[in-house]
Amino acid sequence: MPPRPVTNARLSKIWEEYIQPLFRRPSRLQVAALCLRGADTAREVLMITSRDTGRWIIPKGWPMNGKTCAEAALQEAWEEAGVQEARIKDTPIGSYSYSKRRDNGTEEPVTTLIYAATVDKLAKAYPEAHQRTRQWMSPKAAAELVQEPELQALLRSL
Repeated sequence: MPPRPVTNARLSKIWEEYIQPLFRRPSRLQVAALCLRGADTAREVLMITSRDTGRWIIPKGWPMNGKTCAEAALQEAWEEAGVQEARIKDTPIGSYSYSKRRDNGTEEPVTTLIYAATVDKLAKAYPEAHQRTRQWMSPKAAAELVQEPELQALLRSL
């Protein structure tokens, strides 16, 4: 059988399926706490602003040595939003992806696992209180403020 001719379509397929994936960075993992209070139509989510751009986000950060992903998410909720007492589930309720801009200007893909945390108590003083704004709001309002489509969908489903 003679070799198949190399066409633009064939080159595109080889590039997309074999060569390009070799150069893609794998996503880094972050963990987030979706902080909740209330139930049904009175349910609210705790949103915070990011330190760099001031956009609305949920508390999130990198996994931590010696902590499960859920425990690390709860630690971030304390540091970033002042969540002092909460119950968090060990299984993520969803995830979202985004590109994180590094200090050097490069971007890296990040996948964030989301853990539901039922908040019992907020502290007035917490580590990043002077760097962020926090606010309880409806899931619908929160969905309109966040930029990540997967997080928007999860918030709208609450």
